[in-house]
Amino acid sequence: MAFTERFQERRDEICAYLDFLSGVEGVIRSGVPRLGPDGPAITTQQQRILYSSVYLQLYNLVEATVTGCLDAVSVTALGEAPREPGDLTSELRGEWVRHMAKTHKDMGPERRLELALAMCDHLVSALPVAPFTIEKGGGGNWDDEEIHRIAARIGFDLQISAAAAAGVKAKIRDDRGALALIVHLRNGLAHGRLSFVECGQDDSATELASLADRVFAYLEEVVAAFDGYIAGALYLRLDLRANAPAPIGT
Repeated sequence: MAFTERFQERRDEICAYLDFLSGVEGVIRSGVPRLGPDGPAITTQQQRILYSSVYLQLYNLVEATVTGCLDAVSVTALGEAPREPGDLTSELRGEWVRHMAKTHKDMGPERRLELALAMCDHLVSALPVAPFTIEKGGGGNWDDEEIHRIAARIGFDLQISAAAAAGVKAKIRDDRGALALIVHLRNGLAHGRLSFVECGQDDSATELASLADRVFAYLEEVVAAFDGYIAGALYLRLDLRANAPAPIGT
């Protein structure tokens, strides 16, 4: 499906950057690295800034993967055939109500009534559910616990292998696993609590590649699990799943 291809493309971009960092580190070990024979030297400060960017790229991959998986459920899958609200599982129907009535947002009584009437008209007219965006929330804190939380919210029992789960849970630094560390450092950079030099001062290209491999292994299973969720039409009521068309990517 298209969202699996997009994940692979983003993962490959990070791998290309990690290969670049490994090359820079190799040149540094053989002497003072320069940009060309007579160009400026690459300083330790610059090297640390390059390293810290990996955390931003990995966090971007995590959030983009969550977004892609949710869109694949609520946009791609629901766009394949007309579905009424009652066709959906209770959890996904709840997400549709949240989208239509904006129940998660503060608003005045007149606006809330307006949205409630629009949803009522939709139901009275027996209109199909149009593709919609699932509000994922997360607030810059997308780690493995948040990913399982959003999956459970749409009624999906996300199953990850013990090896992949252990890979992102194993403590790396400051009593944090891979995804928790990425969230912590990314937020430190985003909110100005941490400089790029400080963020990358304890890393090497090899360690960052190992960190990335843990994240890749976990996210690959998340993507595969959502792919199976959509292929099995698990967003529909149990009695409708057998006759559901196979979704195709967009």
